[in-house]
Amino acid sequence: MMKKVLLFLALTTAALGAETPLEIPLLPGEYWWGGLSVDGPLMPYHAESRLHRDLYGNSGGNQAQPLLISSRGRFVWSGQPFQYAFEAGALRITEAHGRLEHGTAANSLRDAFRHVSQRFFPPDGRIPDPAMFTHPQYNTWIELMYDQNQDDILGYARAIQAQKYPPGVLMIDDNWQENYGNWQFSARRFANPKAMMEELRGLGFQLMLWVCPFVSPDSEIFRDLEKRGLLLTESGPAVAPGPGMEPVRRAAMIRWWNGVSACLDLTHPGAQAWFREQLDRLVEEYGVGGFKFDAGDAEFYTGNLVSHAPALPNDHTEMFGRVGLDFPLNEYRASWKLAGKPLAQRVRDKAHEWDDLRALIPSILAQGLMGYAFTCPDMIGGGEFTSFLEGARIDEELIVRSAQVHALMPMMQFSVAPWRILSPGNNEICRRMAELHVRHAETILALARESARTGEPIVRPLGWQWPDAGYEPIIDQFMLGDDILVAPVVEKDARRRRVLFPPGTWRGDDGSSVTGPATVEIAVPLERLPWFRRVSPNEHKN
Repeated sequence: MMKKVLLFLALTTAALGAETPLEIPLLPGEYWWGGLSVDGPLMPYHAESRLHRDLYGNSGGNQAQPLLISSRGRFVWSGQPFQYAFEAGALRITEAHGRLEHGTAANSLRDAFRHVSQRFFPPDGRIPDPAMFTHPQYNTWIELMYDQNQDDILGYARAIQAQKYPPGVLMIDDNWQENYGNWQFSARRFANPKAMMEELRGLGFQLMLWVCPFVSPDSEIFRDLEKRGLLLTESGPAVAPGPGMEPVRRAAMIRWWNGVSACLDLTHPGAQAWFREQLDRLVEEYGVGGFKFDAGDAEFYTGNLVSHAPALPNDHTEMFGRVGLDFPLNEYRASWKLAGKPLAQRVRDKAHEWDDLRALIPSILAQGLMGYAFTCPDMIGGGEFTSFLEGARIDEELIVRSAQVHALMPMMQFSVAPWRILSPGNNEICRRMAELHVRHAETILALARESARTGEPIVRPLGWQWPDAGYEPIIDQFMLGDDILVAPVVEKDARRRRVLFPPGTWRGDDGSSVTGPATVEIAVPLERLPWFRRVSPNEHKN
């Protein structure tokens, strides 16, 4: 039977050109995922969905993948961006920039994923650094924003220890550096960065620094890189930068969230080598363990740019992503075609709002079904810094519930300091959630290593394991592996919630036992994260 399926796929592929429109009527009860992980809250797509997207030069500020996959085992793949729409009960694909492949690989979501994963983005057997999974991460962004400085970074780390939160990976965020492209600690804000880094390691932290592909103009480094042809350039003739100088193409100026900058041309081997030299120097000089790679969004490459080698906007995002493969401590927010790789993928910054809290679980589910297994659900309480500016209203309940969503995810990341903004009691709940994550470290790490072998998600929708039960629309619960059911609270003021239990016997965090399939209303006081472990038949007998 499999030989017949593969033959059908080969014939389908041969019949489709890059410009051939494709229409796939949706089957009764069929659900789809993929494309842009930022659309996770809109997934799974179904017969009533109305959505138009173009992947060309568009990562949605998060992970993107030229894949659509269904609960009925069907899929669409292309090695290049394409445009797609769900409307009028059909999936329509047009204007593909490469050949489309589609067909039916199996009868279920799980089997279809196994097929596309092994065929199009096979896992390479590696995971990010285990510390990314086993302990909480701490990011200095929300506490310090653009005022990254030695005294306050040390103060943040010392407070983590004093508050008895488990130490883990510490990420020093944007504006530690002299400027973009000059990857040296700012002498104005860091009196002795080596001593700072040594103390941070002594406190039990592994260290990461924020970096990006941009280069500040009107700087010595900019002039050198432009002269060497290592920056993306404007279209048009080459010009001499000064009297008697060799003509060069003018570096393109790209507008991004931090202003206007030039950008490394990573299609050029020389630019790759230069960037790698800067990162290696930071590792050797300061003991940095890895990097938060930010601002590689495909949207920044859609202008009239010229690169050393031909590349689509999405290709630049992929090349920036591949830089992180040599650093086990890494983090990305924007990615393209990097599924199956040992890269930590964070959900894009969310606001300090309940709607954005509700988006975390479906976004993580979408990432996993697109092949991005090593995921982190943004920063606890929200990573959008404008939500925490002076005078902003802090919702303590939202912070607590956000920590609970994170606790049994593959990774959890603090940024705003719970001990600063919460009551002692609510801060204690967040600390216990960090400890809960550490207690599950062995399970989470084992699942990460399994994913590095199989490609399968660590966090899974219920329909992954029970394909014929109608569970696909459930996006406020998830499975951690095959045996842990997690049902966080994502509604404000909720002190009770309904939990759907699949077949089997489930033992709860509160000692309760439920036999499924069943839907049960449970009590969810603020301090509780409801989670349930499936009882094995032998354990049940005992």
